Amino acid sequence: MGKVEIVTERKIRYDSGIVEYACVPLDIRKGSAVLFHAIREAFTIEAGSRNIRIPKGSYTTAYYWTDRPYNLYFMRDGEGRALGAYFNIVRNTVITASMVSYEDLIIDCMALPDGEVLILDEHELPEPLDRFENGYVRRALDELTASMRDVLSAVIADSVGIYRHDRFIPWLGAKRDPGSADGVERQ
Repeated sequence: MGKVEIVTERKIRYDSGIVEYACVPLDIRKGSAVLFHAIREAFTIEAGSRNIRIPKGSYTTAYYWTDRPYNLYFMRDGEGRALGAYFNIVRNTVITASMVSYEDLIIDCMALPDGEVLILDEHELPEPLDRFENGYVRRALDELTASMRDVLSAVIADSVGIYRHDRFIPWLGAKRDPGSADGVERQ
């Protein structure tokens, strides 16, 4: 397998905290990037009354764009089955050869394999969604909702094509592959 290149994903939280992950670059271009990240610890996404479990051994192919107000983590289990698509509403995405960074704006959206779409974390906003960040987050969510079907179709096509599951199997079995670093939170 040889030495694998690393790119840092840097999420700047709304409270200015920083979370970083070591990822494997799959495609970095001017204005967009796709990164791989192995999930080494199980976690749960709370979505209203639902809890979506993301098991250890899962992974994401994460998509970032400098001209869109969101990014996307397409999550699959260790067998390659889709777990869901997790969108972050963001701003100020910057992509370089060594880092992808973005400012997280609290609101997230989860599209489940059964077609259900859940808006997450609205209860965390410091003011109503329509006024938060002068309406930017509402407009971003509307843009995401309008384009979600097309974005998901392209990502699903990627998952059976260029980013098919068997490409990632060697990284999933590694004890400490470069895309498996746990997030490190900094203030």
